[in-house]
Amino acid sequence: MNATMYHNPRCSKSRATLALLERHGVAVATIDYLADPPTVQRLRELLAMLNLPAQGILRFGEVKAKELGLAADDERSPAQWLDLLHAHPILIERPIVVIGARAVIGRPPENVLALLS
Repeated sequence: MNATMYHNPRCSKSRATLALLERHGVAVATIDYLADPPTVQRLRELLAMLNLPAQGILRFGEVKAKELGLAADDERSPAQWLDLLHAHPILIERPIVVIGARAVIGRPPENVLALLS
């Protein structure tokens, strides 16, 4: 089984999720999304797989979110939220794991086990 993981190697949950997948024999291709941010189109695809709006993967507790004055109830269009996530990938919740046409956020890491069945 192969997976793609949008990974922040400095994040303990991201590292724990990667280790969990590897323990289950999953070959994981990691993407350091801070160095190589997903395109707006790829974000749109990930959100569809996650069945979430853009605000559903936005880390409102991040310093950058506070600097930008972001709140979940901000009146922005879906395109504006996507542009914001693309421009500031630090705001993207991590890790996001994709297997086939399904995706989950690995918080907690055990969430990824749903993709293995």
